[in-house]
Amino acid sequence: MLIARAIADGAGLESRLDRLEAALRKSDMALASAQMLDHCGHVLEMALPDGDIQVLAQAIDDAFDTPDRLIARDIVGIPHLFVSDMDSTMIGQECIDELADFADVKPQVAAITERAMRGELDFEAALRERVGLLEGLEETAITRCLSERIEPTEGAGIFVRTLKAKGARCVLVTGGFHHFADPVARQLGFDRVVGNRLGTSGGKLTGLLAGPISHAQTKLDTLHEERAALGDNALVMAAGDGANDVPMLEAADYSVAYRAKPVAQAAAGGALHGDWRRMLDLLGIPESDWVA
Repeated sequence: MLIARAIADGAGLESRLDRLEAALRKSDMALASAQMLDHCGHVLEMALPDGDIQVLAQAIDDAFDTPDRLIARDIVGIPHLFVSDMDSTMIGQECIDELADFADVKPQVAAITERAMRGELDFEAALRERVGLLEGLEETAITRCLSERIEPTEGAGIFVRTLKAKGARCVLVTGGFHHFADPVARQLGFDRVVGNRLGTSGGKLTGLLAGPISHAQTKLDTLHEERAALGDNALVMAAGDGANDVPMLEAADYSVAYRAKPVAQAAAGGALHGDWRRMLDLLGIPESDWVA
C-alpha cells in the first residue's frame, strides 16, 4: 500500500481529488481513500493499494499545485533515524559559496556549486576545485562567515529537536565542512556530524582538503551504518537537495527533497518548500509536542 500525505487547503478539495484520480487512472493506479487528518486541519492523507511513488508524487504536485508532501509504503510513523544534508537543507546557504565571498571569488565558486548540485560535474573534482580557489584566505573568515551569513532554514531546529524528543537519532552528513557543520549541528540538536575538513596552515586556508572526502557514497554509507546500529525495523528519513544526496534519498524509508534540484526531486517521495514544521504536520506530530 502507498500512503501519501500533503498539505492541502479544504477549499476546492473535491475538484483537486478529481484531477488526482484522473491522472492516476492513466497509470493504472487507484485512489482507495482520502481524508483530512484530525491532528491538523490542513493535512490530507491518501491511500492507494499499490503503485509507483514517483508517478503518485507528480500527480499530487499537479493536482495540488506542488504542495509539501510525504509518501511512504505501508506506514507513516515517526522515524527512528533522520539523516540530513546541511547546505540548502538544514541551513539556507551553501557555506563554500558564502566563504568564497570573503576571498572575492563567490561568482566562480557558486557557478561550480550549482552545476555540481545538479549532477553536471563530478562532486569530488568540483569540491577540490572550489576549495583550491580559497587558498590563502584567513582562517578567521570562517568565523565571520558563520556568524554573519549562515542561518538555519525555517523550523529546522524545532524539527530536529522534536524528532529527538520522540526518540529519533539525528545525523548531519554533508559534503560541506566541519568548521560550519559542527556548530550548526550543536545549534539544531544533531547527534553526529559527518563532513569534510578544510586544510589550514599558519592561520590561512591551504586550498586543500584534510582527510577523506565526504561525498554521495559517504552519505549512503552513513545511513546504512546508522540503520544497522538501530536494527532491521528502524524507520529512516533522509533529506537533501542535490545530486550527491540522491543515493541516501533512494535508500531511506521516507525521503524529503528540500527546495531541491530536479535530480533530487526525482529521487524523493517527499517534498518540502519552506518551513520544516510542515514536515512535523505530515508526520502526524501535534503542535503540542513540538520542542521549541
